[in-house]
Amino acid sequence: MFGLGATELIIIFLIVLVIFGARKLPEIGSGLGKGITNFKKAMKDTNKLDSKSSDDDETEEDE
Repeated sequence: MFGLGATELIIIFLIVLVIFGARKLPEIGSGLGKGITNFKKAMKDTNKLDSKSSDDDETEEDE
């Protein structure tokens, strides 16, 4: 994952823990998870629209 090993991920986690504190971590994780979910959904919707547009273009060229 991005060329990061377990040691680097643990260090990053510890830095985040020190900066934000243990009480904020669940909120940060929840927000990050929702953001990733919304991003994936938007990418999927964009791909569907692109493939629909390509299908429409091909049918117009056939006529």
